[in-house]
Amino acid sequence: MSETITIRVLRYDPDKDAEPRFDDFIVPYRDEWVVLDVLAYIKEALDPSLAYRGSCHMAVCGSCGMMVNRQPKLACHCFIRDYRGQLVTVEPLDHFPIERDLIVDQDGFIEKLSSLYPYLVTEHDKPLSEGTNLQTPAQLAAFRPFTQCINCLLCYAACPQVALNEGFTGPAALAIAHRYNRDSRDSGEELRSEITDSHHGVWDCTFVGACSEVCPKNVDPAAAIQQTKISASFRWLKARLLPGGTS
Repeated sequence: MSETITIRVLRYDPDKDAEPRFDDFIVPYRDEWVVLDVLAYIKEALDPSLAYRGSCHMAVCGSCGMMVNRQPKLACHCFIRDYRGQLVTVEPLDHFPIERDLIVDQDGFIEKLSSLYPYLVTEHDKPLSEGTNLQTPAQLAAFRPFTQCINCLLCYAACPQVALNEGFTGPAALAIAHRYNRDSRDSGEELRSEITDSHHGVWDCTFVGACSEVCPKNVDPAAAIQQTKISASFRWLKARLLPGGTS
C-alpha cells in the first residue's frame, strides 16, 4: 500500500454547530505536498464541504494562515514531510472568531488597521509634472523591512496580548503604521499617534517577541513596536517641555 498521513481538521459552522469538533482524514502522503495541498485533496476527494482560504500558493498573499499542530503557519509554506509519521492537526488561527471551519473573521483586524491611516499621508499634493518623489538608499532602508507584511495574521495568533486584550491594536497593524511613519514621503505620524501612542497601541505590548518569531516574511513587528515606543516617549516629552505643550 502507498504511504498515508492522517490529518485532523477542526470543523465548525456557527449557524449549525453547538461547538467545534474534529474530523480525521486519511490522505496520500506526497513528499512535495504542503498542508494547503492536503486540504485541497480533502475538499476535492473526501469532503467538499470543508471551508478554508488559500490563493497564491507562494507565501505571498497571506490568506492561508492557520494553526498546524498548534503553531501559526502559512498552509502553503508548511510541508507535510516535516510531520511524516505524525498526526497533523489543523485549526483556524487563534484569537479570532471562527467564520466557518478554518476561516476566521478578520473584520476586527481590518478596523484596527484602517484606523492607522495605512497609506502615505502627504501635506500637499504634488503634480505629476514635478516628477517622482525621490529617496536616498538610506531613506528607503529605514522603512523597507516593514513593507514585507502580507497581513497573514500569524503574529496575532501567536501574541499573548492579543489573547488577553481584545482592544490591543496588534503587531501587524502597528508594524504597518511604523512602515509609513519612517517613510520620508509621509506626513501622517501625528495622525497615527492617536492610536499608536494610546493604551491600546504600543504600550499594551509586553515585548514577548512571539510575533516576530512566527512571521514568514521576517518583518519583525516586535522591533517596529519598540521603535514606536521610543518615538512616542519623545512626543510625550516634547509636549510637556516645549512652550505650548500640555502639562
